[in-house]
Amino acid sequence: MAKKGDKRKIIGLISEESGERIYYTTKNTMNTPEKLSLKKYSPKLRRTVVFTETKKNLGRNEAPKR
Repeated sequence: MAKKGDKRKIIGLISEESGERIYYTTKNTMNTPEKLSLKKYSPKLRRTVVFTETKKNLGRNEAPKR
């Protein structure tokens, strides 16, 4: 459980190409207010792709509506 006033939030990382969300991490929202974008390995595509930040409370592997 997060402490009261805790600046770190849990975020999910969603793949740009396949739309799957398999990575979760935390970030300090005070230091990095913009969306996180990381290159990670996608086991479905079997290569490295760009994963961008999304909310953690979406359904499992559900891509946000664009």
